[in-house]
Amino acid sequence: MSAAEGTIPVIDGHNDLPWACRTHRDYSVGGLDDEADTARTPLQTDIPKLRRGGMLAQFWSVWVHTDVEGSDAIQATLEQIDFVQRMVAAYPGTFALATTADDIDRASDTGRIASLLGIEGGNQVNNSLASLRTFARLGVRYMTITWNSTTEWADAAMDTPQHDGLSDRGREVIAEMNRIGMMVDLSHVAAATMRDALDASAMPVIFSHSSCFALNPHPRNVPDVILSQLAANGGVQMLTFVPAFISADYRAWEDAGETGEKPVVTVRDVADHVEHARSIAGIDHIGLGGDYDGCPDMPVGLKTVADYPNLFAELRSRGWSERDLAKLGFANILRVLRAHDTAYRAFVA
Repeated sequence: MSAAEGTIPVIDGHNDLPWACRTHRDYSVGGLDDEADTARTPLQTDIPKLRRGGMLAQFWSVWVHTDVEGSDAIQATLEQIDFVQRMVAAYPGTFALATTADDIDRASDTGRIASLLGIEGGNQVNNSLASLRTFARLGVRYMTITWNSTTEWADAAMDTPQHDGLSDRGREVIAEMNRIGMMVDLSHVAAATMRDALDASAMPVIFSHSSCFALNPHPRNVPDVILSQLAANGGVQMLTFVPAFISADYRAWEDAGETGEKPVVTVRDVADHVEHARSIAGIDHIGLGGDYDGCPDMPVGLKTVADYPNLFAELRSRGWSERDLAKLGFANILRVLRAHDTAYRAFVA
């Protein structure tokens, strides 16, 4: 895995560019290689920024709001997948479609950014294992068990619980995801769902974009007891940069209607969350999932995908070794993906 001197390669767990381009650009893939063009929207992600950020591979979030329901959610998810496929085709010298760890290695060898898919919400399969399997055949490598709304089978962090975690149907979904090699993503789910999914999964799980409850008791963050359970599972928490998840003061300001002076959140605050997750789960169980283009306001020093080197520089200043930075940046999530690849290949063969 190579990158520009002083840059750690990054496999990022979550980027909402597809939805941002649906919302602001009518799904156009044009101009993503031109920072002047993307600044007009504005986007936090474009090709020059990805290059400066050291992006080795990106899990593109193919997210659909829970207001879109039933078969409409399936159609909208297909439109999101189509956007990623068209983007990769439009910039063949920059992107390569990928599903496996070996695909990431091959893309890196040709200087391209591996592009993978993650569904951000179990609502998007319309409670259908057939839909889940079909999305896997289209290249989706993880599914976030819920978004902000509780589903028929799993409780969400930001909604009223109905199942005390997972229902029996939810356990069936986890088992099927394990069987077909689709990673279980526990960002957005309630703590009880985290617990149940970790108990149910025979494979390492991920948090594609979450931070630490101990530093900011936001329901979207991961409690220490779950971080310890995650380490035993072999999974990875990919730390996110969303200011309301990083800073309790910022969350309070946001909840109060964004009145008064906005609290300043910086790359140092994000580094605090990274170090806390490391202290509880261990160096082998952390990664990065910025949530760019899913949040309009990002921390000072991490405003766009170009800014990942600022986080690595901050961690170096705290004594992190290059080996440990590489684990955070790409090696840990690559290990978890590779652990699922045998099942995935057997399923799609």
